[in-house]
Amino acid sequence: MTIMLTKICAVDLKSGILCPKCEEKVRSGEVSQLDLKVAKILLELENKYPALQTVYFHKAIESGDNLVILVDKSDVSKILSYGGKILREISEKTGKRRIRILAYNDEPRRFLEYLFAPASILTINKVWLPDGSEETKVVIPRKDIRKLPSDINVLKEFAKNIMGMTLRVEFESPRSRVV
Repeated sequence: MTIMLTKICAVDLKSGILCPKCEEKVRSGEVSQLDLKVAKILLELENKYPALQTVYFHKAIESGDNLVILVDKSDVSKILSYGGKILREISEKTGKRRIRILAYNDEPRRFLEYLFAPASILTINKVWLPDGSEETKVVIPRKDIRKLPSDINVLKEFAKNIMGMTLRVEFESPRSRVV
């Protein structure tokens, strides 16, 4: 039997007692209490949903009533393949109303495409501010406002917490064509 992969030992997740190596990951902040909670939930669900046995869980981030779970790109479909049943169970166990499964990706553009989907992104640019800091400007077509998966501030918070990005989100309206 295969066991879901994560930064925490499966034995530790099952027993609730962390080994010194895993304890250090929590102490250093590499693994959060939320990561522990979500990993434990996924581990509990893998008997009911065998596809979870090969999922690599990276991290969980929450904002208000929203929870983002980061897994390997190839694992997103495994979690979504049960017609939303896994998401409903995670929602019930965490008390979060909106659960998003995103592919863990350290490439900023790809991450933002996953974060904003199903809305499309027209452009992504770096903006350097006079104080030396930088923001990432994301331009979305105005027609896609309703397609955004969450409130803009929640998406900004996820980008900050997951990738360390400060986002500036703008909407482009369709231009009239000159003939």
